[in-house]
Amino acid sequence: MRLSDLKVKQTAIIAKVNRTSEDNVNQPDLVASRLETLGFVPGTRVQVITKGIFGGDPILIQVGFTRFALRKIEAEKIEIHQALEGAPA
Repeated sequence: MRLSDLKVKQTAIIAKVNRTSEDNVNQPDLVASRLETLGFVPGTRVQVITKGIFGGDPILIQVGFTRFALRKIEAEKIEIHQALEGAPA
């Protein structure tokens, strides 16, 4: 499942960030590298706060105490596992 598929107010755990660009498999994706630098790393809990009105773009994501506005194309690079309800933060 991708972060872009998560619904508003749902929480998930990051499984991985896809680091290869679809256009060029041999070149690392700079956007994915930047996402990891910002804290989107495996094992981290994320929550969708809200989505844009028109087409759900951008998506407001909370990681820890920090919120990020990501475009759908950026959120699609992040693979997640949905968090269990009632699990500790």
